[in-house]
Amino acid sequence: MSTSILRDSTTSLYEQIAHQLLEEIQRGDYEPSGKLPSEAELGKRFGVSRVTVRLAVGKLSDDGVVERKQGKGTFVAAKQVRHGLDALRSFHEALLLQGLQPSMQVLSHALQPVPEALRGLFEEADDCLLLERLHFVDDEPIALGRSHLPAALASVAWAEVEHQPIYSILESITGLAVSRADLAIRAQEADKSLAGALHVKRGAALLVMERTSYFADGRCCDRTTFFIRPERYAFVLSGVFKSNPSS
Repeated sequence: MSTSILRDSTTSLYEQIAHQLLEEIQRGDYEPSGKLPSEAELGKRFGVSRVTVRLAVGKLSDDGVVERKQGKGTFVAAKQVRHGLDALRSFHEALLLQGLQPSMQVLSHALQPVPEALRGLFEEADDCLLLERLHFVDDEPIALGRSHLPAALASVAWAEVEHQPIYSILESITGLAVSRADLAIRAQEADKSLAGALHVKRGAALLVMERTSYFADGRCCDRTTFFIRPERYAFVLSGVFKSNPSS
């Protein structure tokens, strides 16, 4: 690896080192473990003090490029998932579109009476299917989804289709495509059950995305609540917006 830094440059030594480490990370030089050399090793390589190295690594950490794990060292940060809010797509599809290798695991599925809070959505139904699935990226749990679905999906062999998005299963069973979805995003602390499933501490902050999906005729076909680890996930809305002078 190149170790060229300019000591008479207007750019500080630690910024030069941070930039060079960033280029190496982007090239994949530290894969597959993702572990960077120790501060002592980097200091020897660049011919600088550990204080300078610490500043360089600190900059990368502040920028979200690396993460320090106590007692283990410094590692390339896991890739953050970006979920666009300007298109209708399933949670699983949003992961696939970023070149990731997501997977899902069915935790439970059971027919039950429509909860009182959802009777306004599933107006003509007495029962619905409650489905729980765990979403993974790189074999690490990233989100737990709890879905209330039409009772017709109770006949699905979930062990055989657990890696298929809800939308594609809905379409294959009903013959109807999902035409729109409303999203609401909030935060919540992880209870004991969520903490165990997502491998986080109890009380840790989670992102919560509540998705209500509809067929073209206006019938609700899906109410799913996703409990998401926020350090791996970001919601993004892109587009051009006109300013409102009265706002």
